[in-house]
Amino acid sequence: MTSLPWGLVCFVGILASGTLGNAPQPRSSQQVKPTERASAEVPGSDSFQEVQLGDDSVRGFQQQQGARTPYGGGTRSNCRNRPIDLVFIIDSSRSVRRAEFEKAKEFLQDMVDSLEIGSDATRVGLVNYASTVQIEFLLKTYFQKSSLKQALARVEPLASGTMTGMAIKTAMEKAFTAEAGARVSSVNIAKVAIIVTDGRPQDNVEEVAAAARASGIEIYAVGVDRADMMSLRLMASPPHDEHVFYVETYGVIEKLTSKFRETLCGLDPCAQGHSCQHICVNNDYSYYCKCHAGYVLNQDKRTCSHLDTCVEENDCQHVCVKNGNSYLCMCHEGYILNADKKTCSRSDACAHGHDCQHICENSNNSYICKCREGYELNADQKTCSVKKLDDPCSQGHDCQHICVNNGNSYTCKCRVGYVLNMDKKTCSRSDPCAHGHDCQHICVNNDDSYICKCRVGYVLNSDQKTCSRKNLLFSST
Repeated sequence: MTSLPWGLVCFVGILASGTLGNAPQPRSSQQVKPTERASAEVPGSDSFQEVQLGDDSVRGFQQQQGARTPYGGGTRSNCRNRPIDLVFIIDSSRSVRRAEFEKAKEFLQDMVDSLEIGSDATRVGLVNYASTVQIEFLLKTYFQKSSLKQALARVEPLASGTMTGMAIKTAMEKAFTAEAGARVSSVNIAKVAIIVTDGRPQDNVEEVAAAARASGIEIYAVGVDRADMMSLRLMASPPHDEHVFYVETYGVIEKLTSKFRETLCGLDPCAQGHSCQHICVNNDYSYYCKCHAGYVLNQDKRTCSHLDTCVEENDCQHVCVKNGNSYLCMCHEGYILNADKKTCSRSDACAHGHDCQHICENSNNSYICKCREGYELNADQKTCSVKKLDDPCSQGHDCQHICVNNGNSYTCKCRVGYVLNMDKKTCSRSDPCAHGHDCQHICVNNDDSYICKCRVGYVLNSDQKTCSRKNLLFSST
């Protein structure tokens, strides 16, 4: 638990004798003049420091290196502390002499003198105990500083045992209640108490102190003279270096007043508990609420709602798109977002990436796909396939005579009486007989064709190709 969280602060003032307690073991001390305390070396959080002030000593668990010493005099000027419910618990067992008890009461009066007292400010109650527990006055009894100090002056010691656990339990169950004047319904009112004891408790304090802290009471413990340090640490709230103090005698207990005044006047209202949904902002000894980025404060001034950042003012040139608690800028079709993430420039659609298999061609604010020669665009308007030609010859050719379809291409041929030249396109007149014939005897060129003849003594048969020997008997007639 951090020091003095709102709603968890409890100063328990226990002035005790504790005749059964053991005095703390002597420890080494540092001699420090009051004017030099700010620069004095400060021990670690678990070390014990003694500061000499005249013939008396004040010791306390100090903060880590660099913490300033809180002890010493100073003016008793009032501070506008955050309103708290403050209960002092005084152990007035018989080991406390009359003069020492008077010093203890002066310490409490000094504490009251330094605070802003009132029904809407700090309220103070007092629990007196020894072997029995007596509530001297409640939080709702006095709202004037003068009457409160007079009531403290009238308190008498009970002069018997040291039932510290019973006193803490009584304070928790009867002094910090709504009936007693505690403002338990408000999370903005801290619960505060101080324990000052010079001995060892005669009952169990560990469990009851833990229950008190868990209920929202933060406990400070001050030991005097023979006080048992282990008991102080069991009672006090952590961290102990901020909640446990020790004074050698009642004669210097008033030196702690400035420490507690500094603590109370330094209360951060936000740290003591608040009702802000998001952010609490300290405002003197009050506070106000704010919201995280992307939210707006509701009319109750406490809760927050999501902000439609695009409805509010934005700096997008084209389109604002809500993005969680913020927004993004986008551009109209055919434009791209510039490096500033706000303005837009007209884009070359093809230059900024496309999915055309062959050729991308800009088209207004977008693009279209085309195919290379010999290919045609598929139905997806992106990929290309080899073009299927029905009659390549009808699409144009360079044959001199005849174009012959050959699937996806063509070949050239020549008319009868001609032969295809080496270029496979042009034709030249040919000798039919030279290029092969079926005449049995003689082939005779006949322009683009040929005719067959027979040698002497033979006649051409009816097939116009073969020859037969003449019948000489009939040839003379």
